[in-house]
Amino acid sequence: MNTTPSTIPKRPRWRSLALLALLLAPLLWPLQYVAERYYRTQLTEQNRQTLDLYVANLLGTLRRYEVLPPILGDLPGLRTVLATPGDEAAQAAANQLLKRVRQQTGADVIYLMNPKGETLAASNWDQQDTFVRGNFAFRPYFQEALAGRLGRFFGLGTTSGKRGYYFASAVYDDNQKIGVMVIKVDLDHTESLWGNTPEQLLVTDNNGVVILTSRPDWRFHASRPLDKAERASIAAIQPYPTQSPPPLQLDPEAWLTQSRVLDETGWSVSILAPRVVLDRSVRTVVAIGGGALLVLILLLGLLMQRRRHYLDRIALSTRARQELEQRVQERTQDLERLNSRLKQEVLEREQAQQELVQAQDELVQASKLTALGTMSASISHELNQPLAAIRSYAENAGVLLDHQRTEDARGNLKLISQLTERMASIIAHLRAFARRDRHAPESVALQPAIDDALALLAKRRRAMDVELIRDLPDATLWVQAGETRLRQVLSNLVANALDALGERPQPRRIWISTELQGDQLELHLRDNGPGFSESALAHAREPFFTTKTSAQGLGLGLAICDTLMRALGGELLFANHSQGGAHLILRLRTAENGVNIQPPEDITV
Repeated sequence: MNTTPSTIPKRPRWRSLALLALLLAPLLWPLQYVAERYYRTQLTEQNRQTLDLYVANLLGTLRRYEVLPPILGDLPGLRTVLATPGDEAAQAAANQLLKRVRQQTGADVIYLMNPKGETLAASNWDQQDTFVRGNFAFRPYFQEALAGRLGRFFGLGTTSGKRGYYFASAVYDDNQKIGVMVIKVDLDHTESLWGNTPEQLLVTDNNGVVILTSRPDWRFHASRPLDKAERASIAAIQPYPTQSPPPLQLDPEAWLTQSRVLDETGWSVSILAPRVVLDRSVRTVVAIGGGALLVLILLLGLLMQRRRHYLDRIALSTRARQELEQRVQERTQDLERLNSRLKQEVLEREQAQQELVQAQDELVQASKLTALGTMSASISHELNQPLAAIRSYAENAGVLLDHQRTEDARGNLKLISQLTERMASIIAHLRAFARRDRHAPESVALQPAIDDALALLAKRRRAMDVELIRDLPDATLWVQAGETRLRQVLSNLVANALDALGERPQPRRIWISTELQGDQLELHLRDNGPGFSESALAHAREPFFTTKTSAQGLGLGLAICDTLMRALGGELLFANHSQGGAHLILRLRTAENGVNIQPPEDITV
């Protein structure tokens, strides 16, 4: 059979790819717009949250001190100085009193002025830059206080040369203003909280002058032009180291700015993000899009090349088509059967893959919900004891105030403040634990930690009439641990012991003792309660395992204690004592003697 070769179609040219590239290139502009809009939104939201946190911290610092001047103005020792300004003994006592108050509150300087603006007593009376005998009548806070308002002012100290925010309040005697009490707050630490980030902090006062910033070279620069009235006010009250603040040279195109106005102070808090951060992300997206476009064009070129080779093979095989027709038909049937089997296998594999993806999604979601539930339950469990102590101290403070025992009530309020700091430390620690953060163990005194845990549960122990038997050495024992984590473990174990003694008749006893084993120290805690059951010993370390009702406990106490001890490099052992009751052993590594005022794991920001 004679056959004629088929006509070979026209082969595509590479110039078609160039034309296609020119047609697709404009798609990069919409991609750049979408990417810039997305990353700008992300950066704006992130900076807004950061700005909210900094504003809350700044306002919290200021509000903590604004109530102190009226309170301190009622102290008898300070009113005596105003009544008898020439009495040196009264002045010395007032200086000592203000120094103690400054140490307790953390204020920078506290001082007392007479109605003429002369300083009669100050907390820095024994320093070279003392405010005593200084006259600050020209300061706005003094004039506002004499006018009967709470004086507020930010400025550079004319004596100390340090920045600070001033709160001032008039001291009254039968509706007559006899003096002014002033507290200066150091705001330098608010700048150090910012850290080393591309974003920059900027706080300007009502004159538009930068007073707080993460860039020292921006400090005391004017963010806008100053008029004559503002310059005259600056010269009169001297809030800055210069009477003519230089302008702040900022390129608006180089920064993305978000601001928040503080109505209480008249300040404007801004966060400036370098535009290069946004541009870098946009350029990356555009580069990826360009790369994808190039890959697409190369793939099209490859397909075109393959198509050309395919057409060549068709042209060469045309002459032998008749001879191979039968064989082709047979192979076609075989291929159809094989193709049918392959399609079936592909469908089965796709279905299995979809089921696997769905199962993975459900497993991830279940893991997230489990972690969230455990975290929430842990925080609830760990905060119960400080909350109970806070409630007790608050009730006692009310009784003390009813009996006019103000100092004792203030002591209770201080204890409540310490407990809230501890609660914040516990929450921060649990968050760090959830993120798998690690803190290196440090030297911790064992006896103070035990005393703190017992004090937290003292009211409950006395109410249950539980006898405490301590067998601890007089010398301080030092162990490698963390202050907050060790106190959490001790308070949880003592609380569990009290729970075990709840239904036991008298006598009820708890024993605490220590034993040295080489380079390790064992703390033994036992009670004369019912002890552990076999099931409790087997599952005590598992979260949410408890022998109590759901209203009595969550089953997290021993699980948290065991996890914390392992994180500290120690060990927690459970057993029943030979004389009855539960016997728990905390095994910790000993440490060198030292001082641990506030360990790093307890510092919160």
